[in-house]
Amino acid sequence: MSAATRARPTRAPPFLDPAGYARHRPEATLLYQLVEGHYAAFRDLRSEAGRPLPDYIEREFDAYLNCGRLEEGFLRLRCEDCHAEKLVAFSCKKRGSCPSCGARRMAETAALLADEVLPERPLRQWALCIA
Repeated sequence: MSAATRARPTRAPPFLDPAGYARHRPEATLLYQLVEGHYAAFRDLRSEAGRPLPDYIEREFDAYLNCGRLEEGFLRLRCEDCHAEKLVAFSCKKRGSCPSCGARRMAETAALLADEVLPERPLRQWALCIA
């Protein structure tokens, strides 16, 4: 066996996450557990009472229950140098009931406003009104 063959790892090293990064695990949050445990019964009770939930509400909650779950789909990222792999779950990209996606959209909007929209002058405060 040559030295080059012995030096090459047989398996890829585990993918290293950036400092401070942790994969979002929605199923571990209290909100997710409450929605998962009671949403179906609530939806059924509303239907039996003749007042079903609007379609957009059902879509929002169904998307929230699928957000961030590897079982619902993911991307496999692979480093071309060391061949380490990482799974990234799909997100719902909703803003109504999903705190993770809502916070991400809020941060992206704030960054856009601060970096590209507002003038480069000192500001004490600003307000944005969308009508």
